[in-house]
Amino acid sequence: MPGVTAAPLRIVVMGTGPFAVPMFQALRGTAHHLLTVVTRPDHAPAGRRPPRNPLREAAEAAGLPVLAPESIRDPQARRDLESLRPDLFVVCDYGQILPAEILALPPLGGINLHGSLLPRHRGAAPVQWTLLEGDAITGVSVIHMTPALDAGGVIVARATPVGPRETAVELESRLAELGAGAVVEAVERLAAARAVGTDPALLGLPQDAARATRAPRIAKQDGVVDWRQPAARLERMRRAYEPWPRLTTQFIRGDGVPQRLVLEDVAVADRDAAATPPGTVLEAAAGRLVVACGDGTALEILRLVPEGRRGMTAADFLRGSPLREGMRLGTIPP
Repeated sequence: MPGVTAAPLRIVVMGTGPFAVPMFQALRGTAHHLLTVVTRPDHAPAGRRPPRNPLREAAEAAGLPVLAPESIRDPQARRDLESLRPDLFVVCDYGQILPAEILALPPLGGINLHGSLLPRHRGAAPVQWTLLEGDAITGVSVIHMTPALDAGGVIVARATPVGPRETAVELESRLAELGAGAVVEAVERLAAARAVGTDPALLGLPQDAARATRAPRIAKQDGVVDWRQPAARLERMRRAYEPWPRLTTQFIRGDGVPQRLVLEDVAVADRDAAATPPGTVLEAAAGRLVVACGDGTALEILRLVPEGRRGMTAADFLRGSPLREGMRLGTIPP
């Protein structure tokens, strides 16, 4: 709201992963008061280090206190948050759904940064599903939080094209930077609305639930190739599943032992495979490794990581591999 002088807000930031760090740093550059960071607790199997928590690292480097309750629903967690007297929760990649009684603590409620143009790709893996579905345009949305998953009104949305060869790592990094400015804009709009007595809920554009799509969490098994899929789909999977779970297949060596292959880079091949069973190697010579896929399409494997070895080009792999034309890759379900 132009011309409105708004008092700084007292903000609690909630998040964990690297997607939340740019927006946290952007908020630090404003006049608003960051009270604490709430993040997931550090857990690891016995004898192992816990996974990295980039937002915790950023908060500690900034000298901010960190809360890491096992559950945001714990009574102690509620008391801790209530004692801070926040005006607003700013949430991104936190990993827990905030119940209505927690969202009611700040007068302005909570806002969430999401890595898609809602209502498309509601859920835990919007970046991966953007690539899997072949979207040409994506973006970020800053929404009012409600107990329903990613269903609140959209306060700020910013769009960006998806690169034809962009991986999930690359796209997520770009969206995190795009989202940082979107979050700051949303916070400033909420602060201005409070200054003039406007209901902050009026700032959000309601989502059209009929257009909503889901982006459920990715599982390790999702990366296993079913060669009956069209080559274009497999190429998108390869980009969507970097850095995890990655796109994997296998072939049976001459000694009868299966060897796992991680497909580091692939491309749709200009080859008609309509008469060839999916998973059959069409070419395995002259540095080219081409495999038949569903719908009569074919996929060229450009780089791969054989089990127990380093990444290499298909040409290097074929020089020392028994894989030949006519052999089969993968386990094709009946």
